[in-house]
Amino acid sequence: MEKAAPRILFVCTGNICRSPTAEGVLRHLARDAGIEVHVESAGTGDWHAGNPPDERAQHHAKERGYDLSAQRARQVSAGDFEAFDLIVALDRGHLRALENQCPSAHRAKLRLLIPGRDVPDPYYGGPEGFERVLDLVEAACHGLLQELRRLTS
Repeated sequence: MEKAAPRILFVCTGNICRSPTAEGVLRHLARDAGIEVHVESAGTGDWHAGNPPDERAQHHAKERGYDLSAQRARQVSAGDFEAFDLIVALDRGHLRALENQCPSAHRAKLRLLIPGRDVPDPYYGGPEGFERVLDLVEAACHGLLQELRRLTS
């Protein structure tokens, strides 16, 4: 029996900068590595629900070969805790919010993208913030990809 592709959900505040970037990066890296994975992203809030990622996030991602244009923001739902194998918070505040919502049976699925470290929110800053997010997310997603290789092989 073939094992189902791992399901990963990235979570940030509004789902327009950090988590869609992580979704796009991991999807791209996994595809290039031939690893099947289902990747989505969501926000802890619904302020931007239905909107595409921030134009600046899309621009900087596209400069590195990642296409975020088809993504649309959504809020984390109760069903996500069961539906996903791994729920990855982009900062400690997101992790706390997820821990407060998550049924105890699914707590082991929660983690930070970078253990002990936040991916800073670039929303109110300049272009260097989006580049920094990409640097951090790419490095972390390469590590996550190594984990996925071990799980799927």
